[in-house]
Amino acid sequence: MKKILIIEDDPHIGTMLFELLSKEGYDVTNAYSGTEALLLLSGFTPDLILLDLMLPGQSGEDLLPKIKEIPVIVVSAKFDAAHKADLLLRGAQDYITKPFHTKELLARIAVQFRKPAHFQASTELTFTELTLHLDTHIASVGDASAKLTRTEFAILKLLMQNPTQVLTKSLLLDRISEDTPDCTENSLKIHISNLRKKLRKTGGKDYIEAVWGIGFKMRADA
Repeated sequence: MKKILIIEDDPHIGTMLFELLSKEGYDVTNAYSGTEALLLLSGFTPDLILLDLMLPGQSGEDLLPKIKEIPVIVVSAKFDAAHKADLLLRGAQDYITKPFHTKELLARIAVQFRKPAHFQASTELTFTELTLHLDTHIASVGDASAKLTRTEFAILKLLMQNPTQVLTKSLLLDRISEDTPDCTENSLKIHISNLRKKLRKTGGKDYIEAVWGIGFKMRADA
């Protein structure tokens, strides 16, 4: 039985979702704040999380980066394309706007559960012939490899998770801040420069490009 954690502070919506999903055969747990959700997640791992954004104490935006290796569908009344795009870049798998039709929500949940089972167990990211080993922080191309620093690894991981997106400097800093609190706006360029040199030495070409005035992305012609 698939386990779903609902993080929603509105008791009426929380109860409605609990009853709806329970009738569909899911094992459902409710949390009514970000703090309660983190406490629950320290003791069990659901297969999917429905995350509201307007939570007391710790908001959904603050909570999302702390949720590791669990698919998240954001359920929110906020309807802004840029905001939705930012949350998807931050790690959410989907976004549904309140008020929503229950059939649409059930369909979106079903889509997540149809994804390959290795979603949570993957230990590698790939981009063309470049492989990033998530367990060892090593980037490799064929038999050549490079050991990355904590900050270099965090940057490359985020870029490879969003290979077609241009990530702004502010977004990069925000997303990697939890793992690399020592990285600043002034040092970000240095870290990326060192990372590009290591990848160039390993694979013989550039894998990261700077988009002038905006940020960085994986090079499409790498």
